[in-house]
Amino acid sequence: MPETLLVPDASVLLKWVLRSDEEDDRDRALALKAAWLAGSCQILVPTLWAFEVGNVLGLKHPAKADQLLDAMIDLRMPEEPPAAYTAAIFRLMRDHHVTCYDAAYHALAVVRGGTMLTADRRYARKAEGAGHLQLLDAWRPPSMPNASRLDEG
Repeated sequence: MPETLLVPDASVLLKWVLRSDEEDDRDRALALKAAWLAGSCQILVPTLWAFEVGNVLGLKHPAKADQLLDAMIDLRMPEEPPAAYTAAIFRLMRDHHVTCYDAAYHALAVVRGGTMLTADRRYARKAEGAGHLQLLDAWRPPSMPNASRLDEG
């Protein structure tokens, strides 16, 4: 099993299903998806991911939100409930003045020794001192043996 554990937040996960010019670094988000599906890295998400992603899809793309969210759910991303990282969530909230939702992804990465990937620059500025955090535009995919086409999304 690959050693690299990544925790993509909703800002990254949404790029897997939103196909528009407004989505910066979508190619990197799709490279993450391809790397995970190829077994080149591990991903883990907090159980709240579907509600956060679903909220954005329902507000911005109501006509196809159910189909887009179902496609994401069908990927069966490994999820972890918050019991193991609630203390870390509240520590991040207190120390960096961030929301519980954002802190959940980050705390999961901290507790599991991984890296939270985010496209949310505002969050990254607030929480940069906590470690275990990388902006999507700075992330480089691991080498993938069969990565001839990344945009198969």
